[in-house]
Amino acid sequence: MRDVAGDRAAAGERAVVVRELGALERAWNNAFVRKTLIIIVLAVAWEVYARILDNPLTFPTLSETIKTLIERIGDGVLLTRAWTSIKVLLLGYFVGLVLAGLLTMLAITTRIGTDFLETMTAMFNPLPAIALLPLALIWFGLGTASLVFTLVHSVLWAVALNTHAGFLSVSHTLRMVGRNYELTGFAYVRRILVPAAFPSILTGLKIGWAFAWRTLIAAELVFGVASGQGGLGWFIFENRNLLDIPAVFAGLLTVIVIGLVVENLVFRTIEKKTVRRWGMQG
Repeated sequence: MRDVAGDRAAAGERAVVVRELGALERAWNNAFVRKTLIIIVLAVAWEVYARILDNPLTFPTLSETIKTLIERIGDGVLLTRAWTSIKVLLLGYFVGLVLAGLLTMLAITTRIGTDFLETMTAMFNPLPAIALLPLALIWFGLGTASLVFTLVHSVLWAVALNTHAGFLSVSHTLRMVGRNYELTGFAYVRRILVPAAFPSILTGLKIGWAFAWRTLIAAELVFGVASGQGGLGWFIFENRNLLDIPAVFAGLLTVIVIGLVVENLVFRTIEKKTVRRWGMQG
């Protein structure tokens, strides 16, 4: 009886007391709440600094920017320009992903493919995509094709590099599993390499998306000068010429909002359904 009582006492001493978290602690543990708080702090800092500066032609207040944003959404101009940019962006991004996938599949299955990918990335990855825009204008003229060409360049190498690095980091054990099941070619890549390397692939997708946005806005500024048309980049350039600085900031804010939506809805959803579900990330 003494041994049983002693065991129970020892077990009681080793028991972990779990303290119930308060409402504030539970809220703070939520990433969405923390990120929202960061955005609120930045918004307040923007408003306060703009009011202290008191120079609308240099730095308008957030309230004036949001007012202009609502007005431009109401008249349909900003939505039309944003949709124009998104359509071109999605086209260039998709073409870049397809080419990156083909290059990495070739690199992971053949030696010459690996050499080709390493050589091409060493040559073209350091080259800014916007630097190719003059050539694109000569080759494809003023139009969507030139924009897509520059977007493909900005997406292709970032995605290919991260995907190839992820494939190379797949453990020898998983590779042996694929060989034991006699998987080859596309089936081997799809069933073994892609799931194991998906964290690196997802990072490449995010970097490629960010590069594509930067390149598109910069390229549309040039197209705006040349042809008087375009998407968000031309909207920003046009209103800068008109000295409508709140509208310029409204265009920049639209780019930021779209980026936040894509990051927190699209990429975060993909991450939850793949990387976190597969136990590759805490």
